[in-house]
Amino acid sequence: MALPREAASTLVHVAPLDVLQEKGRHLFKAGGKQIAVFAGEAGIFACNNRCPHEGYPLMEGSLTQAGCVLTCNWHNWKFDLASGETLVGGDRLRRYPVEVIDGEVWVDIADPPADEVAAAALDALRDSFRRHEYDRMAREISRLQKAGADPLEALRAAFAWTAERLEFGATHAQAGAPDWLAIRDDHAASDADRLVPLVEVVGHLAWDSLREPAYPFAEGMLPYDPGQLIAAIEAEDEARAVRLVRGALREGRGHRELEEPLAEAALAHYNDFGHSLIYVLKTGELIDRLGPASAEPLLLGLVRSLVYATREDLIPEFRAYVPALAAWDVEGKEPVAAPITAGDLLGLPVAKVLERVRRSSADRRALYDALIGAASWQFLHFDMRLMNTVDKPVSHNVTWLDFTHAITFGNAVRILCGRYPRLWPQGLLQIACFVGRNAGFVDKAVDEERWQVSDGRAFLDKALKGLLDHDQQEYIVSIHLVKLLTAVKTEVTAAPDAPWVPTLLAAVNRFLNEPLRRKHPLRTVRQAMDFVAAEG
Repeated sequence: MALPREAASTLVHVAPLDVLQEKGRHLFKAGGKQIAVFAGEAGIFACNNRCPHEGYPLMEGSLTQAGCVLTCNWHNWKFDLASGETLVGGDRLRRYPVEVIDGEVWVDIADPPADEVAAAALDALRDSFRRHEYDRMAREISRLQKAGADPLEALRAAFAWTAERLEFGATHAQAGAPDWLAIRDDHAASDADRLVPLVEVVGHLAWDSLREPAYPFAEGMLPYDPGQLIAAIEAEDEARAVRLVRGALREGRGHRELEEPLAEAALAHYNDFGHSLIYVLKTGELIDRLGPASAEPLLLGLVRSLVYATREDLIPEFRAYVPALAAWDVEGKEPVAAPITAGDLLGLPVAKVLERVRRSSADRRALYDALIGAASWQFLHFDMRLMNTVDKPVSHNVTWLDFTHAITFGNAVRILCGRYPRLWPQGLLQIACFVGRNAGFVDKAVDEERWQVSDGRAFLDKALKGLLDHDQQEYIVSIHLVKLLTAVKTEVTAAPDAPWVPTLLAAVNRFLNEPLRRKHPLRTVRQAMDFVAAEG
């Protein structure tokens, strides 16, 4: 492999050729690098001494007789030194050009151009998705950053790669990404801290799309019309909705221009356990962070998720929602002013919570405080026995994570309905649905005093910073922590003197310090047997 003479300043002398051939291998340090040089029948090769897997020394590896396939004996990764291909393993090995000049072996330790390093890092990052190689993702994003590229390019690329591999559209990975970036901005104290949120977002996307085929979006575009977009989502016509969004972007419309109709579509039903409205809010925040070039994959994923969202107001438990919304005070009608507090809503089933809220529709702020206060009390009083019961029907498969949704949904309601006030009735009544559905899953005996927080700001900042080294194996758990803590901090900051603040902080404190059970083998098996027995 010939070396350019103009790069002579980066040439490093290794050893006389005959000495190297006799020894077979040689290790030297130069420019902060440990470089291993191997001599075999196939030629002379130089590479990084550290295995790209976990950094063990390749000088201790095994070389085939032909001298071109190197095996790291710690985990059996194999590298073709001639081609640079990784034969077994999931990362590439850095090689260095070698030349023999007048019987002496020289190695060129020059680094490739930064743009090549960055491009190679993105290519390798995408390859890491095949097996969800979390540690490799961290290395590739670190390489991208070291090359001087914007590390957010990893997120932009990952969302583009995975958009069509998410069968039901946007996931918690998309909704939680802007909150991870906020934690990065506000709580990262080191370069390692700043890398964690990026790896978490990319890793979550890789997990959600793992081994998924492509689910292509419809081609083409249509002239944008907000009413048609809402109608297409309501009709579950993904192709038309996608074409309308694509048309809006081609017309130069920013994502904020689409936010109101998307919020209206998200609130057209008591949708998807609150995910839909949260996703609308967070997708906008994410596009603000990643830039307009990311708008198309993010918005198309959002639209797909809205099309596939469950419409829970169509099931018996929530059928009172539509009549309550229809009876909401309309313009020109004298509202019924009925003072309301959180206590007025506790213990009521869905229909009665909806009716009580509707009767107090004159004061939106008081209603919001009462609803969030009730949701916070329920969150604090979650009945832990639900996580251990094995003899209840599927309808009782309620988890503590479910109780966080009333809070994160409430946060989205306050922000988006604040921007588009005509949507307040839908937002408030849907928070009421949460309060009604959670009424039967609380433990009134919880010791509230035990979980009280004296300094809310310090408590939340510590919890948020702690997420940079969380120990949750499942992305779905860690992202709920991210979304919950971010929403709580946002709400407490917006209304520090609200009556529900102490209760909500106590609820979060208990949630962070009590066990969270995620797997229920015996309950699952019993419910499966009951289901099969009832099939006839």
